[in-house]
Amino acid sequence: MSSKKKKTKMEYRFYEIPAGSPVLALLGEKWKQSYGRDIDYLHFHNQLEIGFCYDGEGTLTLKDDEVPFGGQMFSVIPRNFPHTTNSTPETISRWEYLFVDADGFLREVFEKNSMMADSLIRRVNRRAHFFRVAEQPRMAEKIRQIIEAMRGHREFYQEEVRGLLLAFLMELARMNRESEEKQEPNGEENADSTLIARALDYISDCYDKPIRVEQLAEVCHISETHFRRVFCQCMHMTPVEYLNRVRVQMACDSLRKTNDQVGVIAARVGFSTLSTFNRNFKQIMGKTPQEWRRNPEHFERKLLNYDIKTEEGW
Repeated sequence: MSSKKKKTKMEYRFYEIPAGSPVLALLGEKWKQSYGRDIDYLHFHNQLEIGFCYDGEGTLTLKDDEVPFGGQMFSVIPRNFPHTTNSTPETISRWEYLFVDADGFLREVFEKNSMMADSLIRRVNRRAHFFRVAEQPRMAEKIRQIIEAMRGHREFYQEEVRGLLLAFLMELARMNRESEEKQEPNGEENADSTLIARALDYISDCYDKPIRVEQLAEVCHISETHFRRVFCQCMHMTPVEYLNRVRVQMACDSLRKTNDQVGVIAARVGFSTLSTFNRNFKQIMGKTPQEWRRNPEHFERKLLNYDIKTEEGW
């Protein structure tokens, strides 16, 4: 892998998993395209992303590293891991994607063994992978089987997907355990990402409550100064910027699905005042909550389409 300068933009893309399923499948002709046109920034998701490339060529950027992609390759990218895909100019690439609520799924499966669930969740989210199918045929076959089950919707397909997904995640956790002690060129950055993982989980679980940077640092068992530095280095934004984007993401979901008043929604997602909510919403979405509700474009297309500046303080 070659090292390259960090990008100055970051985008947060939110995907909602369908009720009753651990997987959102993005399949079909829509994902046959030229990826990355006029996009020079990274993005990250709220779910584990599994991407399968059937054909095409280009580069997959994983944080600061770029790797070439081609047909018959697949990626496994944890939640909150910055990345992007760019097709070679004038070419078309064909991908299909699975977004997985790995944390929720594993906690459900191991409901009576929380220690096992927590251990597996940490391993699954430890690092990103990109493989040729020939390098990991067992994992690749499970991905293809999940994709075809989600595409076909045959009788008992959800049960089939759950079984395949559990087997896939077990193999991924085992692989990450086997490689965790190996020295890598970007080992220090991977360690930093792991260091703030608990803070990201805390924000996901408690975004609707008052949260201070001091609390997040305590959750990670490091000093507040060190936490701020590591968070900005890993996420390319401050903790408050990340928290506000999570809150706005959840507000968009309520605006789209309910008729609740904007003030009620603002309080529900953790903003202390309506004016603070309105200011942050317009800064992030480019329009007021009322305007967005009247014309709700797809959330991921509007988030953070501007330079994020890292600033001291909250």
